[in-house]
Amino acid sequence: MDLDFNGRVVAITGAATGFGQATARAFARRGAQVFALDRDAAGLAETAAGLPGMATAVVDLTDHDAVAGWIAGIEAKAGPVGVLVNNAGGVLGRRFAPIEEARYEDWRAVLDVNLDAAFLTVRAAAAGMKRAGTGRIVNISSGAGLRASRTGIQAYTSAKHAMVGFTRQMAQELGPFGITVNAVAPGLFAVSPGTRSQWDSYGADGQQRVIDGLALRRMGSAEDIAKAVLFFASDLADYVTGQVLPVNGGSF
Repeated sequence: MDLDFNGRVVAITGAATGFGQATARAFARRGAQVFALDRDAAGLAETAAGLPGMATAVVDLTDHDAVAGWIAGIEAKAGPVGVLVNNAGGVLGRRFAPIEEARYEDWRAVLDVNLDAAFLTVRAAAAGMKRAGTGRIVNISSGAGLRASRTGIQAYTSAKHAMVGFTRQMAQELGPFGITVNAVAPGLFAVSPGTRSQWDSYGADGQQRVIDGLALRRMGSAEDIAKAVLFFASDLADYVTGQVLPVNGGSF
């Protein structure tokens, strides 16, 4: 069965690479009117290639006014956001440092993109969803939001745990207005520059150990995460909210 999002208004952050790119394209191929955001203009152009119905915006998610303006612009052009996907995140090139050596600037930068950006987009989109009496919010957390992270980066793990809490709290707050809020928790996927670098650092033996620890004995693709997002955004999940779905090939 294929899912039809014909006419749905979808806003997605972090859409230039990896999960965000795959998810934006998956919605667009199914008829959605997709508004894709990232700081990477070249990556956004690649995401939108061959999909003339997709609109892109180069926006820094740490710019509060710009985030609010992006949502307001979508509403002015297409109406209330029907599906909001908070995908932007990552370690932003940071590497592990012992807590006594960790810099506050690095902590703040990782939280800004992995947590605060979702707060800003939801805050901006919620009123329109309430007026419409419906909406789907899908947050991308991580396996690091359910346990300690392989990266060891304190801010990343903390932000992804907080994203789970934010998801559950927003599900309670917005549920009475017909809005569902769920999260996807990917395992290790080598689909973005940061995760590919992490994956490469393991070497052949380390990579094999990771794969041997997965029930499916294979690495996933960005499209595997896109499928989970499509499910939460679809009518199949209209009675599912406040949930976190690990998508990790059976990592325990």
